[in-house]
Amino acid sequence: MRLSGASVLITGASSGVGAATARTVAATGARLVLAGRNRTRLERVAAETGGVAVACDLVTDVHLLTERAGPVDVLISNAGVGWAGPLTRMPHDTLDRLVGVNLTAPMRLTALFLPGMVRSGRGHIVFVASIAGAVGVAHEAVYSATKAGLLVFAESLRHELRGSPGIGVSVVLPGVVDTPFFDRRGAPYDRRRPAPIPPERVARAIVAAIRHERAESYVPGWLRVPARLRGAAPGPFHRLARRFG
Repeated sequence: MRLSGASVLITGASSGVGAATARTVAATGARLVLAGRNRTRLERVAAETGGVAVACDLVTDVHLLTERAGPVDVLISNAGVGWAGPLTRMPHDTLDRLVGVNLTAPMRLTALFLPGMVRSGRGHIVFVASIAGAVGVAHEAVYSATKAGLLVFAESLRHELRGSPGIGVSVVLPGVVDTPFFDRRGAPYDRRRPAPIPPERVARAIVAAIRHERAESYVPGWLRVPARLRGAAPGPFHRLARRFG
């Protein structure tokens, strides 16, 4: 799909992967609508990329966002929140927030924007998931589950859209990305390996997924190995997971 002249909505665009994606997509000549909660940062990214800023909460303001955005050709559902710790210590409102932002909001946005794409015979939807959704991560059970939900939701959509060849659905699964995400989740990333990658690398993968209609993209690519090993050889995978985390 060509991005030049397309209307592209990016959620979570005020920082991190979302802001990097806005800059990368802007370079293609697309028209941007940028959603995020932090108005100051969001307006800064919008000014830099020529986009329209819509400050909103995806849990409560989905319909406001759809009204402000209008019809879109590309939806990039990037917004996400995390929380680290044992499930037994997770506050119930935090659990609800993760499910709402990471899973319910992307599904609702898709349900609202997809009919217009089908009518026009052109469109693409990208879900920014996580390697945690493909293999599961200790102390991030709810976060992992929400990202796994995006993978299955995307797969189901592809089956539904077989009769609409102009519509693409992609999932991008990053590993550890050098963004404020880990500070915001309440626990910094303290492992030596794998080393965090820059958000611009994920942004390039998102654009490539749209242009080449890639169903799944792992960033970095080697993450495909543990994801595939989990399905093909669960015993060895779980032994390695217990040893290396």
